[in-house]
Amino acid sequence: MTNTSPSSPWTSSSRHGVLSALEGGQNLRILVLGDLMVDQYLLGNVHRISPEAPVPIHRTEERDRRPGGAANVALNLRALGCQVSIAGMVGNDDHGRNLLTQLRNKAMDTRGIVSSSDRPTTLKTRIMSGGQHLLRVDEEVDTDLDLVASESIIEAVKTCLDHVAHHAILIEDYDKGVLSPIVIDGVLDEAKKRNIPVSVDPKFRHFNLFQNVALFKPNLKELIEGLGLQWDIEDDNGRSIAIDRGLEALERQLKPDSILLTLSENGVRIRHQGQDDIHPAHPREILDVSGAGDTVIAVATVLLAQGIAPSDLAIVANLAGGLVCEKPGVVPIHLEDLVREVEKLPLNK
Repeated sequence: MTNTSPSSPWTSSSRHGVLSALEGGQNLRILVLGDLMVDQYLLGNVHRISPEAPVPIHRTEERDRRPGGAANVALNLRALGCQVSIAGMVGNDDHGRNLLTQLRNKAMDTRGIVSSSDRPTTLKTRIMSGGQHLLRVDEEVDTDLDLVASESIIEAVKTCLDHVAHHAILIEDYDKGVLSPIVIDGVLDEAKKRNIPVSVDPKFRHFNLFQNVALFKPNLKELIEGLGLQWDIEDDNGRSIAIDRGLEALERQLKPDSILLTLSENGVRIRHQGQDDIHPAHPREILDVSGAGDTVIAVATVLLAQGIAPSDLAIVANLAGGLVCEKPGVVPIHLEDLVREVEKLPLNK
């Protein structure tokens, strides 16, 4: 039976350790590997309906391209002060070149990024009118990389790791095919050889391939799909039992050191060595949940790399995920905001 508690205490020692770790982020070098994307925003207004079909006409006034997917995770790490190496694949196209330029302008090491003429850069275009999200258009190829392309990613990762010592590897899976089984096995093997802790933000397709990592961070949907969990939607007790069994199964099958399960408006659960703590979400004015998971895994990895206790790690990662939901669009965390919120957390006497 799962040993579940409402939460472990947040003490003055917890606060001191976390604040020191956040300050120490500038001393970390973290490799981010995963599906690199471009988040494009077409900003404008709608004033009339098309005479051709009953659809709004969007008059675009501005085009904004931002690093997305694993690249947004890397931006979060840079915002936390970390040195970042980034690995993955982009297309040999304008969006790929723009993404590389943006990442280099953020002082990231991009030697781990492979450019391909065989598949385009993954592009998500969000059409916005007066702050309202009207439509998203995805342009992508999401089949797994073949053997040759997979081996090119593994070699690029090795090049990054050989160039300078790294304190952690963060794997960000968006199911766009870069994290093929060959890539996953190869990179986890390299991490084991070099004794580098690995954190993983998984998706469904290769959910069960991430064996023996330091931190595994699914959300509830990924846990359900990855393990085939089922319960009556109106049965709260059944839901709780199913999640308990899912976490236990995940621990048996993948053997991660810790599991951080994000539950959206219900907060997070952290499971470590049979202890399962629950941390509720903080009240927020939610504007946009896009990118919240990227922030959670970035903050968690920074704290993991510095030995912060799992429950304290979960408290702060949960706090960070809520903070970015207060802002529209996919945006990285601001370190000053996070530090301020950590300082305000009430202490358990």
